[in-house]
Amino acid sequence: MDELPVGLLFTILAILIVCSAFFSSAETGMISLNRYRLKHLRKQGHKGARRASRLLKRPDRLISLILIGNNLVNFITASLFTVVAIRLWGDAGLAIAPVILTVVVLIFAEITPKTIAALHPEKIAFPASTILLPMMKLLGPLVWSINSVTNGLLKLLGIDPHHNGNEQLSADELRIIVGDAGPHIPQRHQGMLLNILDLEQASVEDIMIPRNEILGIDLDDSDEVLLDQMRTLEVTRIPVFQKDINNIIGILHQRNVSRIINEHGAMQREQLMEVIREPYFIPETTPLHTQLFNFQKQKRRIAIVVDEYGVVQGIVTLEDILEEIVGEFTSNLSDQSKDIYMLADGSLMIDGTATIREINKNLDWELPTEGPKTLNGLLLEKLESFPDAAVCVQIDQYDFEVIEVKENKIKSAKASMHKKIEE
Repeated sequence: MDELPVGLLFTILAILIVCSAFFSSAETGMISLNRYRLKHLRKQGHKGARRASRLLKRPDRLISLILIGNNLVNFITASLFTVVAIRLWGDAGLAIAPVILTVVVLIFAEITPKTIAALHPEKIAFPASTILLPMMKLLGPLVWSINSVTNGLLKLLGIDPHHNGNEQLSADELRIIVGDAGPHIPQRHQGMLLNILDLEQASVEDIMIPRNEILGIDLDDSDEVLLDQMRTLEVTRIPVFQKDINNIIGILHQRNVSRIINEHGAMQREQLMEVIREPYFIPETTPLHTQLFNFQKQKRRIAIVVDEYGVVQGIVTLEDILEEIVGEFTSNLSDQSKDIYMLADGSLMIDGTATIREINKNLDWELPTEGPKTLNGLLLEKLESFPDAAVCVQIDQYDFEVIEVKENKIKSAKASMHKKIEE
């Protein structure tokens, strides 16, 4: 080697630095690949993705292969540069060589290639796999031998070397991925996906129409009253009960109304009992995602919500759940909720029957949802009594002023939010 010209030695060193940079970038690029995008590309037949997937099946072997190559190249580089340094600077080269080589390797063989690979993993990993796969076959026995020793050490430490970790995503992790999708998923579609994930956090009690707002017909009413109600009710499926809403007989679909009226315009009660469908009862604690599946399984579109004592609490429809996913089609606050509208002074007028979930969703607030489900219930719980009008209540950073009380219920309240003081 002493007879080789210095220029040739520097050329060999440059080639070795390039090889070291290859191994460094390949390691970072392979590890930085998005596993889910890799699966997608592999299913589409991408050759680079297929090669990378084969290598990543055994990450321990891949890392061993890259480290063998990288360390071998770096050791040869260090030895060769030491020879060159001694020829150029004599014994002083022994002190100068490590400093210079460390700077060169860090810049050109470590930091720069690894940064590029981290930023563009696919552009580095896929081409690199064309070299790494043949190397894996060529150096397979050496890699296997080294891995046998290292895996044995890992087992002694209580670590399973063949355990690749849990790649399954939790709901919270999936929310982050959807939120970070950016322009790849339209914003409206992102909202729908997030709403689907949120279904498991809500129950039918959170979205049901309460019993005092159920629009139905009472069989104890006269035929004339029943016919008039059928003509005026703006619902497709009409609950049919007798005397009390707790005694629901069935559900009448509007399309069947014509079948219970004879040619003289009179109602036929016998025919009415034949066309109504038996009611479908569900517990108030049923999660929304479960109820969506149950609607599909039972081929139903409306359900009667009951509490643990079998008392009717409200009704929920398939459309109510789908609206939780799709959301509203308007962006105006007053159109988003009939129970919330903006006042001229910037405050909000909220109906007492508005659900806490609806308020939080439309206003991006954080009112407590563990207890009462409506604003009326939340304010009454806070006040611990039935108030007169103009009573003010503060809940966290939200201020409420009771405007109207009727029939032992808070009908409406004025609301505003003030900035939360940091402690």
